[in-house]
This record gives sequence, C-alpha cells and structure tokens, in this order.
Amino acid sequence: MRQLLLISTSSVFGTGYLEHAGSELRAILGERRRVLFIPYALRDHNGYAAKARTAFEGLSYRLDSIHESANPSRAVAEAEAVFCGGGNTFRLLDAMYRYDLLPAVRERVAAGMPYTGASAGSNLAGPTIRTTNDMPIVQPPSFDALGLVSFQINPHYLDPDPGSKHMGETREARLNEFHEENKAPVVGLREGAMLRVAGAKVELRGLAGARIFRKGQAPIEVAPPASIEGLLV
Repeated sequence: MRQLLLISTSSVFGTGYLEHAGSELRAILGERRRVLFIPYALRDHNGYAAKARTAFEGLSYRLDSIHESANPSRAVAEAEAVFCGGGNTFRLLDAMYRYDLLPAVRERVAAGMPYTGASAGSNLAGPTIRTTNDMPIVQPPSFDALGLVSFQINPHYLDPDPGSKHMGETREARLNEFHEENKAPVVGLREGAMLRVAGAKVELRGLAGARIFRKGQAPIEVAPPASIEGLLV
C-alpha cells in the first residue's frame, strides 16, 4: 500500500526547516530509523544534506543522502524511507533520469516504502511536473515524473492579491491554461498544507487549505482535515 506525505513547502514563515510537518513525518515514518534524502533539486548537495540531517535528527531519524552513495539505485533499493527536498523541479527530475532512479523509487513505493517530499519533491510524485512554478533551468529528457498519484500538484499555491497592481497571470489563470491542454486534476497546496496518501485514500492535512482544479469545472476550496480522493477523479 502506497504511503506518501506530500508537503507544499519545507518552511512556513516563523518556523524552522520542516518544523511544521514534524508530527506528520513521525506518523508516516513510524518505527523506521533511517531516511534516504534526495537533494538533487539544489546545487549544493552537501549543504542541503546537512540542513536536512539536522531536521531529521531532531525527529530522532538518521538521514543518509543519496549523493553520498556510490550506487544511487542500490541506495533506493535498500532505503527504509525517502525524503525528496525542494528546489528546482526541472533540475531534480533531470538528475532522477540521469541516475535512472524513477523506476527504483516507484518499485519501492509499490512495496510499501514511505515517500515524503516537499515542494519540488511533491511535484515529483505526480504524473508530470507540468504544474511546477519553477523555471526550466535545465531540460530533463521528459516531463514525466514518478506517477505515484494520478493528480498534479501545485505547491506554494497563491491566491490573487486584490490590492496588487500586478497585471500578470494569477496562479489560477496558469492552472486553467494547464487544463486547456491536459485533463489531470490539480491540487493547489497553500503554504503549510500537505497531503497524506495511504493506499487509495488522500487526506488534506496541515496548517492551510487547498484549491482543487478540474478540467471544465469551477475550482473547489478545501480546508484541512479533509478526505479529497473523491474530488480527484
């Protein structure tokens, strides 16, 4: 049974790195003691791993970074759980293709290994990365991602600011453009929101709500906690 925790952001204003998600991380990781970190979304792998290690050690988990492994595929095969950090989604996906890690992660998740991620790491769990907010600073071989869920995710979802004089597209407008060309539902996760996936169940949790976009339909506003799997078909 798939076990996923997909977090909108690793840091909420006024809190430390992953502090707002600590209880949810403990709940999904349970008695496991080691977490494999995927730092590929940022360039400084060593610095990123050190930051993540401090956070997970504070939760009483040991963190191993995949960039320190001589055999990344084997590291995934032997992992008790995975945490995929945020940063640039295109860079992350490009590295996952380069090291041929997408099949390895899919196989382990299918076998019950928890997959957790924040921001770009949450984007990676969807069918594609077409709803990321990031700039394509590199060109991965494909936009196809892990496909651990059937819906798309838009982390850091922002509502329009009624007082703003900015005339560019809103986040909602960009997601409507996505649905002009694609069918998959999109969950816009506000800062502090996260999704807990257990088998076929998808629950919105965290400190903030989400907006669900479906092709040809008006967006739906959801506040946590809420089961939303019925809205994602």
